[in-house]
Order: sequence, then structure tokens, then C-alpha cells
Amino acid sequence: MKDFLTDIVTHTLPLGISLVKITGDDTSTIVEAVADDKSAVVKGTFNTPNAEFKGVFGMPNLQRLNTIINIPEYKENAKIELETSNRNGVDVPDGISFENANGDFKNDYRFMATEVINEKLKSVKFKGVNWNVTFEPTIANIQRFKFQASAHSEETVFIAKTDGTDLKFYFGDRSTHAGNFVFQAGVTGVIKEGWNWPIIQFLNILNLSGDKIVRFSDDGAAQITVNSGLVIYEYILPAQSK
Repeated sequence: MKDFLTDIVTHTLPLGISLVKITGDDTSTIVEAVADDKSAVVKGTFNTPNAEFKGVFGMPNLQRLNTIINIPEYKENAKIELETSNRNGVDVPDGISFENANGDFKNDYRFMATEVINEKLKSVKFKGVNWNVTFEPTIANIQRFKFQASAHSEETVFIAKTDGTDLKFYFGDRSTHAGNFVFQAGVTGVIKEGWNWPIIQFLNILNLSGDKIVRFSDDGAAQITVNSGLVIYEYILPAQSK
């Protein structure tokens, strides 16, 4: 249980997400969320359905959950259990109880009811786009991105375009300060529209643990897929105005 909770929190909270929706049955367990500033949409699919996460419920106040999970009292031999309540003759997840090994340190974390989470976080329908460029980013190139982001710390967005078979990221404006670098060499496909992409969100996703695939579309969307080993997360970043 703790591994799944930690995985969900660490792959959503850094993006400014405070609430996630869980939808589970015998065949799948789905995580959905939207960044509080609408800069990213997330959909995660458990690699193996979680038998405990059945039904539809919300996990609010992820910062509180993160704090509870990381309390040292729960580091070893803790009792972490899913609690349920009966609604209309059906047992549904209601929350999680935390108890340390000695049984003298406890916390309860409550889920959000189906009706409430469905109202607060409606499922986002992504119509799909043509992904012009797809690749697996390297650790070295992610580090180069960090260097440029640091050099242009006043900037909030970058531009991605192809130059031949190189995918380049551009920062700043030549009227003030500017920089660019090859983020990925040897790509197939063309990106020419020059959309703006949020630097912090893009970097925060690239910093997450797991194997990654990056996709860009000239239709105004970018996607980063992260496989944590437990969950495959798909992060959609809508382009910002040019």
C-alpha cells in the first residue's frame, strides 16, 4: 500500500497537483489529475490493477498525505490499511489508516466521495494529435536542459523546433539574452510551429523517477510518458500562446 501511495504522490505533487482521482475495477486502476494552474494533465495506469483501489474516489490534499507517508514513525513495520464504508450495499474505499509498529502513533487520511470528486475533477478527454517527434531523452541531455534553464532563470517558457535532424530548445529573446542547445539529435519528423512550453513543469516531469518517452506535436501539445515500474503516467502539456 505504502509503495503505491508514495508513487502517486511523488509523480503528481511536484507538478502543483493537490487532488487526484482514482478509478478502479478488476481490469484496471486509473489515476487522473490536473495541475492546479491547468499547465498539465496527468493520466496514470497501474501496471497491475490494485485489488484494493476499486470504485471511484478522490485523494485530496496530497501535501498532507505526503507528510504522513514520510513521518519516521511509519518507516518500518507500520500498519497501513485501506478503510471502507458501505454505501447502497457496496463497500467503497473511504480512507487510509496509519499506525506505527508500537500502535501508539496513528493518523487517518480520508478520501473524497465519488459524487464530490466527479464534480471537482471531471475526466479530461484528450482528442489525440499527430506526434511529429518521439524519442527517449538521455540523462545527459536532461542535465543540459537544466544548465540552460539556470542560465535563463528569468524565463518561464522555452521553444522547441527541429533543425534538420536535431531537436533544439530555445530560451530568451535576442533583444535581451538568448540561448539554445540541441536537446535530442537524430530525430525523425519536423517541429516548426514554435510553441511555448513551460520550463518548470517540463523539467519537473523529466526529474521524476522512471523510464521516459517525450513527444511533441505541431498541433500544440507535448507528452511525456513516465514508467515508474508501478504506474505508467502520461503527462500532457498544452502549448502556451506564441
